[in-house]
Amino acid sequence: MSRYIMIRRLRGPAFLLLVGINALLAQAHILGWGKSWPFYLILAGLLALAERAALAAEGGYPQGPGPYPGAPYPGAPYGGAVDPNAPPPAPPAGASMVPAHTQEYVKDPEGGQS
Repeated sequence: MSRYIMIRRLRGPAFLLLVGINALLAQAHILGWGKSWPFYLILAGLLALAERAALAAEGGYPQGPGPYPGAPYPGAPYGGAVDPNAPPPAPPAGASMVPAHTQEYVKDPEGGQS
């Protein structure tokens, strides 16, 4: 496991530990909740620096499992390149939400529907 991933996984437990220490200090009337916010910023900054150092030591972000199998190249839109001047593809037969018969809902001369 890379050091970057290990540091990312320790982020939640580190903040939970800080909340617990803060609760103990507030219970003992040493440091209140309202004056402990700088510790959270310091912890977030230290973890961010540790992540950056781990990334610099490893040479960049860890690689994922690979590109999507249907993609022709990395970053391609789903289904490949799309021509903006091409007409939209026709829906498969029977998949339309519009009634198949256009004369199905014709207004009567009296204003109602037949």
